[in-house]
Amino acid sequence: MASERAETTAVGTAPVAEEARGVRVALSPYVFRGMLVGMAAVAVALHRATGNRDLAWRFAKARARTLTWMLGVDVRVCGLERLAGGGPFVFAPNHQSHLDILVLLGFLPGRTRFAAKKELWAHPVVGAVLDTLGMVPIDRDHPERAIDALDRAAAERHSFVIFPEGTRSRTGQLLPFKKGAFVLAIAAGLPIVPVVCRGTRRLMPRGSRLTVVPGEVEIVIEAPIPTTRLGYDDRDALAGRVREAIERHHTGW
Repeated sequence: MASERAETTAVGTAPVAEEARGVRVALSPYVFRGMLVGMAAVAVALHRATGNRDLAWRFAKARARTLTWMLGVDVRVCGLERLAGGGPFVFAPNHQSHLDILVLLGFLPGRTRFAAKKELWAHPVVGAVLDTLGMVPIDRDHPERAIDALDRAAAERHSFVIFPEGTRSRTGQLLPFKKGAFVLAIAAGLPIVPVVCRGTRRLMPRGSRLTVVPGEVEIVIEAPIPTTRLGYDDRDALAGRVREAIERHHTGW
């Protein structure tokens, strides 16, 4: 009798759970946009009121974790012990989804900035948020400016995230790597760390309009690759080493 009641309960709760999951998915674009706008506004206000960029950054990092929880995304980080020697680093992750940025912001260790194309600063609101969080504009016509920013960040013990593919993959396959991340890492003398985001494309594929399906995401951190004895001519070999490390874990989803 007890087993029959348990079976009946399980059967009855399954549709309820599925319905709740459907509601969560349907609401996810609004939760995503609303949380991002609110987080950005508070971060900018904190920075302008206190002049403390680190305070704004810690707030944004904490809220990124909150947003993943609200969206039902369970993030697991593997390989943190490989960073025990201390940074700063240049993190070089694959890029499958907008969700990559959220989980990397929330779960990569330490104070980490993102490099982004300078065109994003053309929008005054977006530019204010990027400046507040210490993001670094990449100007292909003036790469020395990004190198200077990397040097300043390294002096402050900040790490950087640069997506070597340059954009999100449409198919899940790794795109060709651009050389900028490797040239910058060599010029700054910072170790470069291959990083793999797994599961983000499955939960939030390109073209999904910020709809997120609950599920698991894994961030795999590979061993840092030193660059202190490398020169400009080593950029292709360095890119090859990073790509090989990423391909060992890359799943395409």
